Amino acid sequence: MLIVNADDFGLEKHATDNILSCYHNGRITSTSAMVFMEDSERAASLALDASIRVGLHLNFTQPFNGIVKMEKLQVYHNQVMTFLKRGKYDFLLYNPLLKKQFDFIYKAQYEEFIRLYKKQPPHIDGHHHMHLCTNMLLQNIIPRGVRVRTAFTFTKKGNILLKRLYRRMISYWLSKRYICTDFLYSIEPFIQLQNQRVKRLKEIVGVSEVSSIEILVHLQRQNEYDYLMSEEFAKIISGVET
Repeated sequence: MLIVNADDFGLEKHATDNILSCYHNGRITSTSAMVFMEDSERAASLALDASIRVGLHLNFTQPFNGIVKMEKLQVYHNQVMTFLKRGKYDFLLYNPLLKKQFDFIYKAQYEEFIRLYKKQPPHIDGHHHMHLCTNMLLQNIIPRGVRVRTAFTFTKKGNILLKRLYRRMISYWLSKRYICTDFLYSIEPFIQLQNQRVKRLKEIVGVSEVSSIEILVHLQRQNEYDYLMSEEFAKIISGVET
């Protein structure tokens, strides 16, 4: 099974419109929505009309620029952002002083999603992949049994061994607690391959016949939008179970 999921639905108008364009043209299978952002309200209304499958895209690293009526949420969100954005690997650290903040922010976004989309999110992932930061994992904030995005699958053997082991460990832990795909890839590095792009993508899509694979895309990026709308990509995913 192949999933092509577009992140950042509702982030801003351009992202929302590009996602819906790709969905109506059969280039994506689902999307993940951000709440409390400038286009969140409009995006939800359009999604309900289009009947697109929408999950929750948790945000711990980007300022809320939509309507937020809870001052406490803004304060907690700023505290978590400050912590996670101090350094490249700070998401690996557990901060016991932010335990209640992470829990509160998650619940606020979850409840806002239900308000906007009239249902619980069928899947959950995170902006900048921060749904897998150490506080979220050790606190077990996302309930067991939910569909959750796994860690990235490495595409090159040359990657640092420690990174490979860490991601394998996280993927294994997630698979024991949540419903996850077997593999996760971003479309971005494949677009840069040029001569090898079709071959590599066909290999990945081919594996979806026996495994579950998610390809994530960011359609506010023009190169990713253009590629998904290309005939090349349409041919690669044609006839595949999604």
